Amino acid sequence: MKNSDIQQRPLAAIIMAAGQGKRMKNPDKAKVMHELAGVPLVAHVVDLAHGLGCTRVVVVVGHQRESVIEYLSAYDSSVEFAVQAEQLGTAHAVQMTEQGLEDFDGDIVILSGDAPMIRTATLENALLQHRGRQAAVTVLTAVLPDASGYGRVIRDGDGAIVRIVEHKDANEDERAVREINSGIYIFDRRLLFEALKKVDNNNAQGEYYLPDVFGIFQRDGRVMIPFVVDDVDEIRGVNTIEQLQEMELLYTQRRTER
Repeated sequence: MKNSDIQQRPLAAIIMAAGQGKRMKNPDKAKVMHELAGVPLVAHVVDLAHGLGCTRVVVVVGHQRESVIEYLSAYDSSVEFAVQAEQLGTAHAVQMTEQGLEDFDGDIVILSGDAPMIRTATLENALLQHRGRQAAVTVLTAVLPDASGYGRVIRDGDGAIVRIVEHKDANEDERAVREINSGIYIFDRRLLFEALKKVDNNNAQGEYYLPDVFGIFQRDGRVMIPFVVDDVDEIRGVNTIEQLQEMELLYTQRRTER
């Protein structure tokens, strides 16, 4: 495959928006429908996907899905939906999109419906690296002073990714690692869905974790690339009302700077 063909591969987005967001303390409202600058979080992420050049945008819905579908259908009629009726983990959520994307041949960017602060330029640079290296997956990572609670990115002595391990499943040495998984990825579509079929739920939560595909890719000798973001605020997600208020301040500051 010529380099020009690689760069022009189609791009689709899967937006994870099925979670309940229990810590938002509003069971009647999907977490991604909480507003940032007067617009639901998930709408910001849809705009981000289009800004990146995604020709398909699939939103995975679950909790309070009727309100998310109704809003986004009116906001952008090109948005597609996949339903995760049971919350069985992130790998399971992505699997719900397979049938809808079975005719799509290209790369897939996976975004979080509650993480709208990532810059388009950051994702463009990650995509260039992903395609330049013909990677199976590129994951956005960040190095934190305190990585407690986050999935850790485990590398080998050459700096290559070996696996990603959730905090609850990490051993003492792995918990000492400060590089964390943002939950934002770029995958080769075919390799992603092939690997998802091999993911199990043998972990502390009994869930099907999307990062488990890294272990599968490692065994298969696939290229897995970390893309370290300079500004950790870009990968911020929202889990509480307080975090949403902090994001509102950041968003306002960013608009003022621009």
